[in-house]
Formats: sequence, structure tokens, C-alpha cells
Amino acid sequence: MKTIILGVGNLILGDDGIGIHVIHHLKKHIENKDIVLDEAMTGGMNLLDKIIGYDKAILIDAVNIKEVAVGEVKRFLIQDFTSVHSCNPHDVSLIEAITLAETLGDKHIPKKIIVIGIVLHEMPLEFTETLSPKVAAAIPKAVEAVISELNET
Repeated sequence: MKTIILGVGNLILGDDGIGIHVIHHLKKHIENKDIVLDEAMTGGMNLLDKIIGYDKAILIDAVNIKEVAVGEVKRFLIQDFTSVHSCNPHDVSLIEAITLAETLGDKHIPKKIIVIGIVLHEMPLEFTETLSPKVAAAIPKAVEAVISELNET
């Protein structure tokens, strides 16, 4: 099964870069030619372009869930989201991009799209390459969640 694991975020925006930090750690654990590890500092249509052609996609990104503690790691299917904010006001969200591609008859969208979300309560407003302690502590849990997903059939 061709799988892509995609860390989403921006390394210069502190905790927003958590998905990419997790990818850097996963590179120490995954050596399978059918699994691609990649990074994305984009959303919407560009993100869809990165996952097209794979059987399974695992996205790692920061999520905002007020009722859950910062640094918690949560698993979602893409269908669990009713809406997702696009980081670019000139683009659509990933969910909207997938819906559009399906409407147009694209048959190369991954059958299973999983999101491993690391909870933040606010997106960083300052430039820093450092993760906050609670978010940095989530890296091993996120790595474990991704590896567990890979072991699922």
C-alpha cells in the first residue's frame, strides 16, 4: 500500500511547525520504500496535489480544540471535519479541495486520509523556531500514533 505521511505547518511559527517536527523524528523510525515522508507549508489544493496517487495519507498538523489540553494527540479521519480553515485566503480548505476533485471525477484521491492532530489553543503570533514545552512533549506520542496507523490494515 503506497502511503504518504505529511507533516503540515510552518517551522518559523513555533508550535504551528509541529507536523514538520514530527516528520523529522519519524525519519529515524521508518525505512519502507512504500512510505513517503514529506513536509507541507501549504493547504487546500496544494495539499491535495501532494497526496494524490497514494492509497493512504496520514497528515500531521496542529489542531485547535478548546476542550482538550494543549499537547494532546488526537486521531481523526478527514470525514470527521465539517470544515477546515485554509491558511491562504485565496485557496480552499483541504476538505473543499477533495470535494471538488471527487465532483470532477478524480479517482486518485487516497481511500483513507487520517489526521494526527496535536492540540494548540492559539496559533503562534511571533516568529520562532522553538516549540513550547507542552507541544514539544507531544512529539513521541504523535510518532507512536503514526506508527500505530501504519500497522493498521
